[in-house]
Amino acid sequence: MTTGTLITVAPTGAESAKVEAPALPVTLDELLLTAKECEALGASVIHVHIRDDEAQPTLDQGRLRDTVAALRERTDLVVQLSSGGSVSDPEADRLAVLDAVPDMASCTMGTVNFGDDVFLNRWEFIVELHTRMQERGIVPEYEIFDLGHLTALQRLLSKHGLPAGGHVHVDFVMGVPGGMPGTPAALIAAQHMLRDLPAGTTFSATGVGRTTIPVLLASLSAGGHLRVGMEDTVTYAKGQPVESNMQLVARAVGFAQLAQRLPLTTAEARELLGVPATRR
Repeated sequence: MTTGTLITVAPTGAESAKVEAPALPVTLDELLLTAKECEALGASVIHVHIRDDEAQPTLDQGRLRDTVAALRERTDLVVQLSSGGSVSDPEADRLAVLDAVPDMASCTMGTVNFGDDVFLNRWEFIVELHTRMQERGIVPEYEIFDLGHLTALQRLLSKHGLPAGGHVHVDFVMGVPGGMPGTPAALIAAQHMLRDLPAGTTFSATGVGRTTIPVLLASLSAGGHLRVGMEDTVTYAKGQPVESNMQLVARAVGFAQLAQRLPLTTAEARELLGVPATRR
């Protein structure tokens, strides 16, 4: 059983609109304020999507580099960029996310229906993303939307070796229409399949929308870690919009404390994930 809890905040995402969720941080200043406040509460990793001047999702290289630099200057958080972008982003732009040299980047392990859209992740693209991260010393978080993605991860590691840092960490993204459900039973099934991955593999779990609380509680009880934030839910409770990402992080911290699994510090998170000292 893991003694501490890795808490990742995913503050923005690519799906929600600022006009519908006014608390969504879409400017760099808003993101930095969110990052600092969430770190103070107990988050140790930030999963980053960025927006343009019209608050639309973007993978603009200049903005990505500026965002990584600013987060490193103003916080000690582990900076994890999304290589998923939005479902319409081309593969070349998604690979170029690594040019901003984050501490970590996401690596989604397969194609999945994403509501009315399709989140395409071809095998060749996954391999290229994995091997580029190996070469550059960027630690991946393998995003698992369905159980077959764990089999794909086993194949990837067998053929192409361990990730940078040597530690395997996955994030179960649960409750997406088209992916695995956000239920304790689904989490147990996913955790069972981790036995086929390298010893010491760790996992976080993300509950999308109304599955946030069931997934959070199930992950803590199973020795897993947590990802919360407005990327994944903009509703705190039925009929109650999220006021800020800090509200979601504070709730996760509270549950972690009740479980007697205190939030990991940023230094402890780096040690767990195999992330080197921050690159300043």
